[in-house]
Amino acid sequence: MNYKRIKPRKIYEEVAEAILSMIKSGQLKPGDKLDSVQQLAENFQVGRSAVREALSALRAMGLLEMHQGEGTYVRAFNPNMLSLPVHIAVLMKKEDVKNLLEVRRILEVGAVEAAAARWTEEHLAEISAALEQMKGANDEELGEEADFRFHMAIAKASQNDLLISLMNNVSEMMVTTMRETRRLWLYSKKSTLERLTQEHASIYEAIKMRDGAKARQLMLSHLQSVEEVLMKYLTELDM
Repeated sequence: MNYKRIKPRKIYEEVAEAILSMIKSGQLKPGDKLDSVQQLAENFQVGRSAVREALSALRAMGLLEMHQGEGTYVRAFNPNMLSLPVHIAVLMKKEDVKNLLEVRRILEVGAVEAAAARWTEEHLAEISAALEQMKGANDEELGEEADFRFHMAIAKASQNDLLISLMNNVSEMMVTTMRETRRLWLYSKKSTLERLTQEHASIYEAIKMRDGAKARQLMLSHLQSVEEVLMKYLTELDM
């Protein structure tokens, strides 16, 4: 007999479902501001990381939006999304993930070349700080945060506002949809983490030397290796 794999629910899914229920019932309306992450964590009696994941998931569904320096707000929403369980709406099909990875590759390869040509000392310091955080990360969450900061710092160094906005949207979706995959594969072995850190360090050095061609090649190689690992994992999930 063939048995379907049963996946346990994550704490962040429970939190997201609770907030989603408040939106469905009208308790939270479009334009309403949510409590802070700290306050939500206390209200739900969960860790702040679970709240952040839940909010990220709901943003990926188009139900929430973040206003820089202000907080998170409920958006005008697509009613069809409200009928989808959080884990289904967030964890896209393999083909969707493949398309997302392709978009990310197109954006980031261009971004790193522009960054190599346009960075200022402030930009370079931000990229370096993210790299150092990555090197010193002692758990998955810190590693993911540093990785996100590194790639976004490169986008900022491009000094192209539209590119930065596109990168921000794509990167947020990547964090949401690939979080579990990254934890299982990219951070499962110390050697793998060291290799990834070295890849980021090489990209940083190419940017610092203003070698756009080399930075572009290194970023492409890095993203392609990540894609291979992620797609291999997703394929095994379908088996």
